[in-house]
Amino acid sequence: MPRTYEYKDPRRLELIKGLEEAARKEDAGIWRVVAEELSCSGRNRREVNLWRINKCINKGETIVVPGKVLGSGTMDHKVGVAAFKFSGGAKKKIKEAGGKVMSIWELMESNPKGSKIRIIG
Repeated sequence: MPRTYEYKDPRRLELIKGLEEAARKEDAGIWRVVAEELSCSGRNRREVNLWRINKCINKGETIVVPGKVLGSGTMDHKVGVAAFKFSGGAKKKIKEAGGKVMSIWELMESNPKGSKIRIIG
């Protein structure tokens, strides 16, 4: 009989708890949605390539990816990107385009109401 391991990332669980608390405290539905997305199994979590961010997001916007940002593609304009994880190439390309790379915690602390933030994935 194959063994099954239950892997729970304590960093992810702490983030989910913080997002749910912020959603209640600030009445910000965006943080509730991000918490639900991060509660999914790793297989079902979002993965977004840079080409998609570049195509769908306008210059100067801020987005949140409740999963991982991958480095496939290029960025030709400046955007703020918050995600649970980034590939090394994705971080580098976003910064080279003048954009800002941040964790979901950082975004939540700087914008507790979650205003003018889009979820992509």
